[in-house]
Amino acid sequence: MLGTQFTTGSPSWIDLGSPDTKAAAAFYGSVFGWDFRSLGPEAGGYGFFQQDGRTVGAVGPLTEEGAQSAWTVYFQTPDADNTQQAAEAAGGTVRSPAFDVMDAGRMANLTDPGGARFAVWQPAAVRGLERTSETNTLLWVELHVADPEAVLGFYQQLFGWRWSEMKAPGMTYRVISTAEGDQQDASFGGAAEVQEGMKPSWVPYFAVEDADAIARSTQGNGGSVLMPAADVPDVGRIAWLADPAGAVFAVLKPAPMP
Repeated sequence: MLGTQFTTGSPSWIDLGSPDTKAAAAFYGSVFGWDFRSLGPEAGGYGFFQQDGRTVGAVGPLTEEGAQSAWTVYFQTPDADNTQQAAEAAGGTVRSPAFDVMDAGRMANLTDPGGARFAVWQPAAVRGLERTSETNTLLWVELHVADPEAVLGFYQQLFGWRWSEMKAPGMTYRVISTAEGDQQDASFGGAAEVQEGMKPSWVPYFAVEDADAIARSTQGNGGSVLMPAADVPDVGRIAWLADPAGAVFAVLKPAPMP
């Protein structure tokens, strides 16, 4: 389960690049009940999504040329510069070299060999998300690329990740864990073959009480339903959605624990 005691390779932050941060804040406020806290003009329009005063994500304007609205998953690293260099050596691409984010930490924007974009976070004043694995917060992250096994090998070189295979109808799913601790307890995400018509990407999953209701709310607030809510045995009820600007995310009502 994803927690907030982050270790190397943990998903420690997510943010949304949006062409209209005000509209994005209104959409996610309506769908998930999040509040938006702007960090002021010096932050260039960036701000935090919060739940009960605890940060659950962030949003900012699109800054990369040609970028489309999307969620970015950040993985924790003790040294952003070294991870950037390791990513290049392992066949990844550096979209923006490591830089300091005021006193919050140091980050780099990267792309893996399969074409999925991600970022790394070296924490300073901001350690990471303050709430996860609760209702309307980040629960899971999922990698979709053409060759999951090869791309996971790339991440293993960066973070020491482990993974185990799980058979699902018509596919092999790989459950990913950080390098430390019990493998099941340290799991935080999965990897699967990218579906036709979908770009290689990391997709965030948010825990919800009612996936069907969230799908209806998404549509009612100008978003779209990419995959209607459906039950996945032993996992829960899942829906794939997109916000009004096209950023993809998923929701999961977890199955009851046995």
